[in-house]
Amino acid sequence: MRSLIAFNKPYNVITQFSPHEKYQTLKDFISLPKFYPAGRLDTDSEGLLLLTNDGKLQSKISSPKFKLPKTYWVQVEGIVSQQAIDKLAQGVQLKEFYTAPAIATKLEAPTNLWQRVPPIRERRAIPTSWLSLTITEGKNRQVRRMCAAVGYPCLRLIRVQIGNYNLFTQHLPLGEWQSISVNDL
Repeated sequence: MRSLIAFNKPYNVITQFSPHEKYQTLKDFISLPKFYPAGRLDTDSEGLLLLTNDGKLQSKISSPKFKLPKTYWVQVEGIVSQQAIDKLAQGVQLKEFYTAPAIATKLEAPTNLWQRVPPIRERRAIPTSWLSLTITEGKNRQVRRMCAAVGYPCLRLIRVQIGNYNLFTQHLPLGEWQSISVNDL
């Protein structure tokens, strides 16, 4: 039977089930057999990860050809300028490709987030700010690279939404998972 689950991945967890000598893996949180991640979320990123036991659904969620939007909340060094937001919205040149246009907006510091362990590095002389970035591509470390390309190094990256499924409207706690319907996407 085709199934789909949503997982709120903590920082420093690797998106794989096989053991790792240094980090926790999905196996430390999810004991369901034959489920696989539909896409990846870097070890140093947090938030929504979808997993399924259906290969076609896995491809539909993770493949850029289906253009399923993914929204990230990003804490960056510095105060984000409107010019940087405009560049992100138009697409930016990365080393090997030009990104598709994104939906980029400034974001007030979220008050509904869990504490990250370990906390981000903070520098007294450099303020931080937040932005929301929605993309449909999802190439390797794309959001971090896009932010750096417009002059704002990423300090914290949290995927909050895939398609219509939102981590916060569904109240999914950190390190927990729940079954969801394909219709939730």
